[in-house]
Amino acid sequence: YNNMLNNTNKTGDANDSNMFLTLMLQQLQNQDPTQPTDNTEWLAQLAQYSSLEQMAQMNKGLEDCMNYISAFYNDSAINSEITQTLSMIGKEVTIKDPEDKEGKKTITGKVTEASFEDGTGKVKVNGEYYSIGNIISVKEGETAAPATITASI
Repeated sequence: YNNMLNNTNKTGDANDSNMFLTLMLQQLQNQDPTQPTDNTEWLAQLAQYSSLEQMAQMNKGLEDCMNYISAFYNDSAINSEITQTLSMIGKEVTIKDPEDKEGKKTITGKVTEASFEDGTGKVKVNGEYYSIGNIISVKEGETAAPATITASI
């Protein structure tokens, strides 16, 4: 029994459930014939084994679920940034000048184009591209006055 435990620990490749069954079989083979193990003990050990298997399956299921949620979250974040960047087209924005080390200069203009570079949304203002992370404020772009419809009866 102890030799088997030592061998299992040395290899480290044994699966927990296989080790459990192997230990149980060793216990059965090496029991004292004059005092056999009680049936309720065997049933209790089998119940523990069954619980172990169910927990392992549940753990795998939860792991798969977390991977799916993580992938969904990443996709949602990317889609959100794309939508946010595209929604800037036609708007008037104020941007921190990325070349100003003091952070006091700003650039104001209408967004004429949107693009994505290195996973980051960029907007084109006054002929130059700026990261959307530098945008300070957004206003609706100037639009023509709404048309008026007059009807004569």
